[in-house]
Amino acid sequence: MNLDILIVGVGGQGTLLASRVLGEIAILSGLDCKLNEIHGMSQRGGSVVTHVRMGDDVYSPTVLEGNADYIIAFEKLEALRWSYYLKENGKIIVNDQEILPMPVISGKEKYPSNIIEHMKKTYSVLDIDAISIAKEIKNPKSVNIILLGIFCALEKIDLDLGLKAMLKYVKPQFHQSNTIAFNKGYEIGKRY
Repeated sequence: MNLDILIVGVGGQGTLLASRVLGEIAILSGLDCKLNEIHGMSQRGGSVVTHVRMGDDVYSPTVLEGNADYIIAFEKLEALRWSYYLKENGKIIVNDQEILPMPVISGKEKYPSNIIEHMKKTYSVLDIDAISIAKEIKNPKSVNIILLGIFCALEKIDLDLGLKAMLKYVKPQFHQSNTIAFNKGYEIGKRY
């Protein structure tokens, strides 16, 4: 398995945690893995992108434009912003959530409409209302874990292996709630 993945979102959505979990999945699968994290004003809700490359031999941590197998997006404008990294037969897994960037909040810009529909004209997009799912399972901060579960199911990564990787990076007091979130995502991902 060779995979190039971009994980994108805004500060505070767990983008970095998600990349570390994917890195651990690669290691547990016996693969080489390289990560690259880019923080843009992440503490103020700015864009955050991480590159995850896994395979037999990985030499660079950076996914090249047009080479990503997956973009896992925790916010839909970030999915659109980074979509040019996706390869022709790649897939975008996107949380259907709007987090207004500063230029929109300040009134200098407008948040684009119909982002998901626009992306679906060009890309293979799996849009998920992960916020509602997270609220339903009473874990509102678990969007990242839900989307990781979906990714693992789509890639047919063993559920127990994915859980083991996730639990390594989640604080013990959150193990139970995040196990529920990961399982829920995995269950959703198996439908596609």
